[in-house]
Amino acid sequence: MSLDLYNKFRVVPKEAQKPIGGGRLKGMTDINPMWRIKALTEQFGAVGQGWYYDITNKWIVEGANGEQVAFVDINLFVKFGEEWSKPIQGTGGSSFVAKEKSGLYTSDECFKMALTDAISVSCKALGVGADIYYSADRTKYSVAPETSRETIGQAKAETLSKLFTELAEKKLIKPTDRNSTMKKLGVTKLADLTEEQYGVVLNWLKKHESDSK
Repeated sequence: MSLDLYNKFRVVPKEAQKPIGGGRLKGMTDINPMWRIKALTEQFGAVGQGWYYDITNKWIVEGANGEQVAFVDINLFVKFGEEWSKPIQGTGGSSFVAKEKSGLYTSDECFKMALTDAISVSCKALGVGADIYYSADRTKYSVAPETSRETIGQAKAETLSKLFTELAEKKLIKPTDRNSTMKKLGVTKLADLTEEQYGVVLNWLKKHESDSK
């Protein structure tokens, strides 16, 4: 019984799949976001009646080389009979300012795309598209085998660790933010972050530090 819902959601039809041919995600499979909406609607009913989501947070983080990334937090709720589920949390991200060959590009759809990504994360917890994620055993934060991954090392990791601790003690961030950040970025230790990830996390922490002054 416990896997019934998972098994209903796990298979993604071929027409809803699109191979990713380039960039960091090369070799992975993109899932049409409308297929997820269809799956939720078929199982639970129309949005607003059998399932819905609340946006709990939106923010922009400064990245490396002038880039900026938009993030969205949501709680997804689904209805089982007459009872609503506990919140199914999801965080999604998308580029707001991205560095391209022609220069910096600003997206006016970054929060919409980050929301779509957040919904996909919440849906993943229900098993939606599980066969795609499980068979590949990779996430969008993974690095392709042929790509070198230069990590920040212990010194910079200690800088981040100290900032996390200080801000948590001042109640400017949650004590769990350190672990949740590493989980989102697909690492088990701060020292395993790339330089780019280090810049994003450091700027995020410094923003909280400056907002308190």
